[in-house]
Amino acid sequence: MAELLKVENLSAGYGEAVVLNNVSVSLAPGQTLALLGRNGTGKTTFMNTLAGATRQHGGSITFDGAALHKVPLHLRAKAGIGWVPQERNIFKSLTVDENLTAVARPGPWTPARAYEMFPRLAERKTNLGTQLSGGEQQMLAVARALVLNPKLLLLDEPLEGLAPIIVQELLRAIRRITREEGLSAIIVEQHPQAILAISDVAAVLDRGTVVHSGTAQSLLDQPELLDRLLGVAR
Repeated sequence: MAELLKVENLSAGYGEAVVLNNVSVSLAPGQTLALLGRNGTGKTTFMNTLAGATRQHGGSITFDGAALHKVPLHLRAKAGIGWVPQERNIFKSLTVDENLTAVARPGPWTPARAYEMFPRLAERKTNLGTQLSGGEQQMLAVARALVLNPKLLLLDEPLEGLAPIIVQELLRAIRRITREEGLSAIIVEQHPQAILAISDVAAVLDRGTVVHSGTAQSLLDQPELLDRLLGVAR
């Protein structure tokens, strides 16, 4: 199967500071990658680099057969990258509906389908971004990325700080987007078991390098290994 994403020997960071060192990962069409690691190990920097928001010092990123590392930040959405950063980056001065229609691109994911995925948003179409709860803002951020009709969805800690009921709603939506709809995704998350359960492959970062890669199921089947990789003491 041809690779959708191939990252080879990637070194990147902010200014002269190098955070990622010789990172190599690949993803086939329709696959989901769980990107794991302790805080400060480079996970967000990796996502920001795919989105074009860091300085790349070395290596290459090939996406859908083209050199993504040569595509500027403002063109990466057009290239097929749907990015949901930790900050969410919704337009808080616009309504929910305006947030979606302002960025929607032609394709199967329309605002109507986004509302069907997230009924809470459908109930709040005319609410401003400032009038939404944190969980609703996260749903809107994911919906905004979907209506771009990306080939690859980047989710950076989508469950962080959310109430358990919202976490479950988002997990169901992410499972449907990836497992049922077949959209490729990379998910950074501090809840490894929840994300591994809906992922195909996994990579663990430590100090800016990949220290483990393999199937998501193999990590689920080896909780002691997962704990050791993530620095969790039983």
